[in-house]
Amino acid sequence: MAMKNALRLPVVAAGAEYLVMGHLMRRNILTYKAPTGNEGYDLICIHPDPRHAPKRGQKAQVRVQVKSRYATNCGLGFPLKEESIAAFDFVIAAFLNIGKFGGRNNGLEGACNVEFYTLPADVIRTLHEPSSTWQKVRLRRLGNGLEQYRDETGFELIAKALGVDQPTKVRE
Repeated sequence: MAMKNALRLPVVAAGAEYLVMGHLMRRNILTYKAPTGNEGYDLICIHPDPRHAPKRGQKAQVRVQVKSRYATNCGLGFPLKEESIAAFDFVIAAFLNIGKFGGRNNGLEGACNVEFYTLPADVIRTLHEPSSTWQKVRLRRLGNGLEQYRDETGFELIAKALGVDQPTKVRE
């Protein structure tokens, strides 16, 4: 059986990391990109106040693995090696939804908004399927519970872990 040629979009994949960085920084979480090819995580997040001392239950830094899928019809799953789970605190799955590519689709239709899911490592461990060929994580297994990790609600998990309060303006 002949293998299908996979569509590789390195610009789109790199863009996912920068999209995640932008959304975290929009939430006032100071975020740095790890070197390309770094093992286990792609981003480092810290509190924006250099004098902040983490309180009990908070972290001084958070390591984030970004997993992206470009196809709108990818099925909310992504490959992840079991040994890398110990190297990060959170996975942010960025579903870029640039078009439908499966079956007879060529990607020209089906584009929609990006979806982000921020999941702690312990949740990833429960969703990880080490016996599958690609060692996949399938988010659909969470059902309705997946919403608590979506978009801004998910980014709040990282803000809470670092002790970063929601930016507010005090009015007199």
